[in-house]
Amino acid sequence: MERLPSGSLRVRVYAGVDPLTGKRHYLTEVIPLDPGASREGVKAARDEAKKALTRLVNQIDERRNPRTRATVDQLLDRYLELLDVEPTTLRTYRFLMDKHIRPVIGPLMVARLDGEVIDSLYARLRACRDHCDGRRYTDHRTVRPHECDHRCGPHLCRPLTPSSVRQVHWILSGALKRAVRWRWIGYNPISEAQPPSPTRPDPRPPSEAEAARILTEASTDPDWATFIWLAMTTGARRGELCGLRWHNLDLDTGAVTLRTSIAQDGNRRWEKDTKTHQQRRVAIDADTVEVLAAHRTRCVERAAQLGLDFSADAFMFSLSPDGSTHLVPSSVSQRFAKLAERLGLRTHLHQLRHYSATELIAAGVDVRTVAGRLGHSGGGTTTLRVYAAWKAEVDQRAADTLGVRLPHASRPGAVAPRPKVPSPYERIAAELRRAIREGELRPGDRIPTLDGLAAKHGVSVGTAHRAVALLFADGLVAAHRGRRTIVIRNSG
Repeated sequence: MERLPSGSLRVRVYAGVDPLTGKRHYLTEVIPLDPGASREGVKAARDEAKKALTRLVNQIDERRNPRTRATVDQLLDRYLELLDVEPTTLRTYRFLMDKHIRPVIGPLMVARLDGEVIDSLYARLRACRDHCDGRRYTDHRTVRPHECDHRCGPHLCRPLTPSSVRQVHWILSGALKRAVRWRWIGYNPISEAQPPSPTRPDPRPPSEAEAARILTEASTDPDWATFIWLAMTTGARRGELCGLRWHNLDLDTGAVTLRTSIAQDGNRRWEKDTKTHQQRRVAIDADTVEVLAAHRTRCVERAAQLGLDFSADAFMFSLSPDGSTHLVPSSVSQRFAKLAERLGLRTHLHQLRHYSATELIAAGVDVRTVAGRLGHSGGGTTTLRVYAAWKAEVDQRAADTLGVRLPHASRPGAVAPRPKVPSPYERIAAELRRAIREGELRPGDRIPTLDGLAAKHGVSVGTAHRAVALLFADGLVAAHRGRRTIVIRNSG
């Protein structure tokens, strides 16, 4: 414990060597105290300092203390060094870190993070993805020197999408879990933060008619039409289709084996395992067998005309006559987008995967089989949640099934309704109306007292009062304070 020049008390406890810097690491807590504080104030500050000292020592003894003064930036750097993910995933992580995490909380000490700080980060991202903090400036079309035109204008705040904020959350979660395991911090503050709720999947695959239009439009290029046909019938990912080789096709048994996929990171492309790192064998129908057999014949003839060898290792879809190169996944997506734009359709290449799942489920194929064809794990949970779009005809079929199973004789309207039995006060009111209508009670006559009506019909006074209230509502009787109720008009 030591006295600072400002008068405050500082408590320091040695906590070992910082594993990141190799320097001595101390836990520190400052107890504020004014230089001119009274004797009682100084005593209270010293008591508080003793409590802080005990608290810090207990943290060290229980190994709950942070072992380093490392910042979030340093944690992210160390996390990336040890992270084992696909290059495309790593690229996404780096972008989100550099764009949305480091500029906001990068300089903060990891030990200072808590749920409030992380929730504030999420709120800032939901307010503006450019972290403008309400500043007014011009969004230029390029950072290079230029003359401004209509593409340059005042900055407009655009929130970061909930899915991207959730990605930021999972990046921080992974890094902070490592920090806890390394004992950089005593607990994981991510458990106190609340990321945005996941967006509900809304797959919109093309309809049968739209699928037919897409194939018709692509038919001018048989190779391109075959690619789209196979995407619809197998539900394979674009990278898996681009990575197909001829030895993956078995025309005799009617099956395609998906072993590899083409990955892309900017201009760099490479062949890798499928997304789930497992190969799968997908059966194809007789029409697809004929389509692929014709495609193979075209490829063999094309190579022969140019004097090139046709190899079983050649890519099934290629711009090279000998099939030595694969298609570029991003180029395939762009070509399909232009095709859809010409047809006036709002769809993209990945929606063909949705189309395959939706049509199979609508045809009655069990979800586990559909999940196996698509390469999903988890017994089909992802298949149902993301890829199986709602279909009106399937919903109608379900409604018809329930309608047939319900007893026909019990449907509303099939049995004549029972006549409604009037309640006692309604019977009393009906009798009084009849008496007024037939002249037994004329305008100006008094109607029986409530006690008399109750005794005559064997009901309570309250029931008799409800009967008279109906006549009031019809405008047949009136009453004045302290006087009996009289008839004011007949019911005609």
